[in-house]
Amino acid sequence: MKRENEVIVKEKKENFFHKAFREMGENAKVQHEVDKANFAAVKAESKANFEENRGKNTLKRAKENSKKSWNDAKMSTEEKREETRKRQQEEIAAAEKRIEEANKRIKQAQEERE
Repeated sequence: MKRENEVIVKEKKENFFHKAFREMGENAKVQHEVDKANFAAVKAESKANFEENRGKNTLKRAKENSKKSWNDAKMSTEEKREETRKRQQEEIAAAEKRIEEANKRIKQAQEERE
């Protein structure tokens, strides 16, 4: 009887591992498909951006962009820090606004449920 129980437990363990590895393989295949789809989406978006901007990137615009990057490079450390802080504050404000909107939606959904 003890021997039979050991065999049953051993079979259950083997089935557990077999099932676990099979599920991992299936999950890996699905994740690969997701990655392929995301890659294709990014590639299509990049091509769309390129096509939308084709002919708009003129020499004048290129000079303006290079001048801006040159001015950024010439900024002092304090100016760079100040610019970074300003951008960070803007990002925080935008995030807080999104949080407020989400909280409003949550409250609205809860009220509708009641």
